[in-house]
Amino acid sequence: MTEPNTQPWDLDWPRALGGAAIRADFRTEPEDFVVDELAAPERATASGEGEHVLIQIKKRGANTGFVAQQLAQLAGVQSKDVGYYGLKDRHAVTTQWFSVWLAQKPEPEWQRVNSDEISVLQHYRGLRKLRRGDHLGNRFQIRLRNVQGDRVKADEVLAQMPGGVPNYFGEQRFGHHGGNLDLVNRLVADQQAGKRGRVPRNQKAFAMSAARSWLFNQVLASRVRQGNWLEALSGEPEPQGSGPLWGRGRNLASDVQLALEEAAMAPWKPWCDWLEHCGLSQERRALLLVPQGFQATWEGDDLTLNFALPPGTFATAVLRELAELANLSASTIK
Repeated sequence: MTEPNTQPWDLDWPRALGGAAIRADFRTEPEDFVVDELAAPERATASGEGEHVLIQIKKRGANTGFVAQQLAQLAGVQSKDVGYYGLKDRHAVTTQWFSVWLAQKPEPEWQRVNSDEISVLQHYRGLRKLRRGDHLGNRFQIRLRNVQGDRVKADEVLAQMPGGVPNYFGEQRFGHHGGNLDLVNRLVADQQAGKRGRVPRNQKAFAMSAARSWLFNQVLASRVRQGNWLEALSGEPEPQGSGPLWGRGRNLASDVQLALEEAAMAPWKPWCDWLEHCGLSQERRALLLVPQGFQATWEGDDLTLNFALPPGTFATAVLRELAELANLSASTIK
């Protein structure tokens, strides 16, 4: 295999709105990163209906998997019987929904999971398990502290934010120091050597997701560098500009767009082949991410941003257009 990368992984994708204008401290406290799900899960209407219980949780300093585990233990069910719309950050204050399939089991006292980290806000019976990405999106309130740099330029970038930013996958998709990408390299090398490497299913899923995200970011980065990421190129298969989420099947792009995508992914052909062997089908993802209801408020040396994003997108894609961030959560919570 021709190694397509050098370590460490370069996750500093090109910016489109003029470059990072400021530096700031990020996630100094969990309250600096507030996330609320935009969701209203369907409620069972008739008495006795609904084998699932839908529970809205507010959490601080706890990850989604931990909360799901606590709910499963309290209800006496398996972890696979707990559903949620998506993973939420640990070093944050987040509000999200969970579903617990009880079938005919008695319903426990959900308030028993309350702690310094977890609070039950409400619960009711529902008809179905919650699935990843089935909610409307997430609303963010993010406080950047100790801002330094060019505020005039920062305000110019902020004024462009409502029009959208490049829809990059965030660094968290690639694991700590790119660990998920290292795993992809090992799995691809095993495939090329004819080895049947065994990894846990969840780790392979992380690797597949990271590989697809990396390839998409390569295509988007190429278009940002060329200054045509907002243009409708000849051969665009979607109503709006898009890039590939790689898998089996023919690339739906053609003409100019197909040539650009093939050039951007050419150094990563072994990864493309591996994803095809994994059985994933090709999909497309929008190049443009538009934050809804965008607001920015200066308070002394701090800047607070409010906006909403659709499922599967990253607040860090918005933040990185504006600022170089010192993530202070890295020293306290991993």
